[in-house]
Amino acid sequence: MELIKNEKLEHSQHELQFKIDHDTFEAACSRAYIRERGKLNVPGFRRGKAPRPIIEKMYGKGFFYEDALNDILPATYEDALKESGISPVSQPEFDIVSIEDDGVTIKAVVYVTPDVKIEGYRGIEASKTKVVVTDDEVEHEIGHVREHNAREIDVTDRPAEMGDTANINYEGFCDGVAFDGGKGENHDLKLGSGSFIPGFEEQVAGHSVGDEFDVNVTFPEKYHSEELAGKAAVFKCKINAIKHDELPELDDEFAKDVSDFDTLAEYREDMKKKIAERKEKAADAEVEEQLIDYLVEHIDADIPAPMFDAEAENIVRDYDMRLRSQGLDLATYMKYTGQTLDTMREQVRPSAERQVKTRLALAEIAKLENIEVTDEQVEDEYKRMSESYNMEVDKLKEIVAKADVESDLRLKAAVDLVKSAAVVTEKEPEAHDDEHHDHDHDEHHEE
Repeated sequence: MELIKNEKLEHSQHELQFKIDHDTFEAACSRAYIRERGKLNVPGFRRGKAPRPIIEKMYGKGFFYEDALNDILPATYEDALKESGISPVSQPEFDIVSIEDDGVTIKAVVYVTPDVKIEGYRGIEASKTKVVVTDDEVEHEIGHVREHNAREIDVTDRPAEMGDTANINYEGFCDGVAFDGGKGENHDLKLGSGSFIPGFEEQVAGHSVGDEFDVNVTFPEKYHSEELAGKAAVFKCKINAIKHDELPELDDEFAKDVSDFDTLAEYREDMKKKIAERKEKAADAEVEEQLIDYLVEHIDADIPAPMFDAEAENIVRDYDMRLRSQGLDLATYMKYTGQTLDTMREQVRPSAERQVKTRLALAEIAKLENIEVTDEQVEDEYKRMSESYNMEVDKLKEIVAKADVESDLRLKAAVDLVKSAAVVTEKEPEAHDDEHHDHDHDEHHEE
């Protein structure tokens, strides 16, 4: 192979022209002849016995050229890429320039990583939410831990109350006729959860174990079953049992049971610290998002579409892997959601474009700032990854190339540089930035 042209074109395209010598091409034609001769009928010869010159005289001199080129083109193209030094981001478009006595000249046009301009990445203005942890937030977090450690006790000396779990039998009727899906036995219903249609749970409250009673409700106008939407219904119910979650006392013993601390005061202080760390991490991520927004908006590059296409495919593939880790797969997901690969690619396209622009901008910053990565940093990263993936370092090195690790480290260093050079002002947290919210439950009846 001889590289005879290595030229940059417009719109992030690049043209290579390379020559395959006569002997290499002729050998490929001979191999093609041997493969194909058994498929041809040539008068006067048994199948597979016709000489190559006879076949070429009958079908044309270039009869075996296409098969021969398909045979040798991948390897010669790879050799041309190595010699050219370019890194394509798309499949090549091949054209035959000439076929002469001394060989074949091929033209390959590919898209390559574009030239990038990024300015103003030092001193980007951003705002960071001030980290404030209130006593209410601490108590809310501790409340979750208390609920998780609650003891369920049977209630026999009083009627059911909101917050209790009532084990019930029920059967629903519309106009005196039982409807499908309206019957259940030994169903545990958390009163106040909103898991049954509006008004149902409130009417169960006030009744005791063994009580049989009617619950009168009206299905919502927008209900998943059109036959029941907006209709009045009567549920004949019976309470089999009532249970109540008894929360542990909020004292030093509780702190000892759920943490490594001896006192409730120490546990509260540690909880406050953990909430602050979580908020600090979220605030830092918010700043980084603003900085990335700037880079994406200010990058100047003629980015070829195949780069966005490839990144969209990567996102879809990663999603498929996450689904498989949960016992599903992409085909099943699409079946139940009614989506197709094309609609999924369209949905992730904005994210793909953002990720490509971010990487290109950071790579250019790393280049402008002469960011280098040492072998020691690479080894440390391999160790970190091995701990994260619970995989031996040597095995990891077989899967993840050193060049990829170096590239990722350069990009991380570029992000750190942009963050350290940013002009960040502090802002007060907004009311809706609180750690917890009260969530409304869906209004539906479990069938």
